[in-house]
Amino acid sequence: MALDKVVPSPHEAVSDIVDGASIAVGGFGLCGIPSVLIGAVLDHGVTDLSVVSNNCGVDEWGLGVLLFARRIARMTSSYVGENKEFERQFLHGELEVELIPQGTLAERLRAGGSGIPAFYTPAGVGTQVADGGMPWRYGPDGSIALPSPPKETREFDGREYVLERGIVTDFALVRASVGDRHGNLVFDKSTRNFNPLVAMAGRVTVAEVERLVEPGELKPDDIHTPGVFVQRVVPLSPEQAAEKRIERRTVSAPKES
Repeated sequence: MALDKVVPSPHEAVSDIVDGASIAVGGFGLCGIPSVLIGAVLDHGVTDLSVVSNNCGVDEWGLGVLLFARRIARMTSSYVGENKEFERQFLHGELEVELIPQGTLAERLRAGGSGIPAFYTPAGVGTQVADGGMPWRYGPDGSIALPSPPKETREFDGREYVLERGIVTDFALVRASVGDRHGNLVFDKSTRNFNPLVAMAGRVTVAEVERLVEPGELKPDDIHTPGVFVQRVVPLSPEQAAEKRIERRTVSAPKES
């Protein structure tokens, strides 16, 4: 693998994603999402995608644009969020959805990236997460067309745990504040969220970076994701780096003087 992993354009970086591919996508809400790479996937025209992400953006931004264009066949998420189209497609049987506890999703991504095939967790024991029957897909009449299967459980030290599989995807898309040509990444504050875990889980990980630096400029202790997990780096233009949206803006009323 070449040490210089910089790819000149986002469209070139995702050009080998094919129909039916699985993609893990970083971010939480609209914070730290790889919006430029998502747009490139939309332009690329692939469909029938299986996407793993905490949520699915909003109706006009983030993964919501792929969902609206009917490019996503299956979502593995922990949160529906503000996306009304996500809710509509799921309830009308147009989208398969695996909803799992947020901490479990994070650990499944970390486990997959670490080469761990499965792990036991107490989260979900005694619920449909472990027992099965949770709707993954609804039928046109509102019935459950595809229920989740039961999972293996086991007792350790008098407490019951459920077996969860690690997640490995064909591709992973993340956004970093700073990255170097070797793929080492730094995330700014809360944009760190799911991005490092997603970067680990992809067989091919593509990172869009707001600022590209040369190898050696990043202090080793400052690096959040080592370049060994990243195969492609896409530098953003200043305009692309500056375009960030807020999922729900909340402001306080001005105080009377």
